[in-house]
Amino acid sequence: MPVSIERANFADPALAFFLQAHLDDLEPISPPESRHALDLAALQAPGVRLWVARAGGTGALVGTCGLAALTDDHEELKSMRTDPAFRGQGIARRLLEMIIDDSRRRGVRRISLETGSADFFAVARNLYTRAGFVECGPFGRYVADPHSTFMTLELAGDGILERARLIKDG
Repeated sequence: MPVSIERANFADPALAFFLQAHLDDLEPISPPESRHALDLAALQAPGVRLWVARAGGTGALVGTCGLAALTDDHEELKSMRTDPAFRGQGIARRLLEMIIDDSRRRGVRRISLETGSADFFAVARNLYTRAGFVECGPFGRYVADPHSTFMTLELAGDGILERARLIKDG
């Protein structure tokens, strides 16, 4: 499916609805202390950037992906979500590829993430593994949590190998 990826417009009511759906998805799966998704206000904080994927033709919001700066050369992947009606069409892969390239261009050396350890998150963990992320310990303000899986990707080179792996496996 053709999609366009652009920086988020926080005034878009569809974005607020989409992000709330993301938080609602997590409520029955993870206990409150293990939910680390950012709400709309937190995604507008300094040092956080958010992109949206829109369906070609309709312009419907079908995915989001954000990056939060941890240090000058280390960022955290946040708010990766694809609309359930559009899952399995490569949208998350395209968003992930875009943020990896964006981070590399800006001199970021590492992207880390926290995702759930429940079966619900297996597809996401598989996507991250295919993109070169490896499991790691807690980072930033996180602590060890049986409901969390922590992963990191060291960035090097010009991105050709990572893009090739995503395209091949995606």
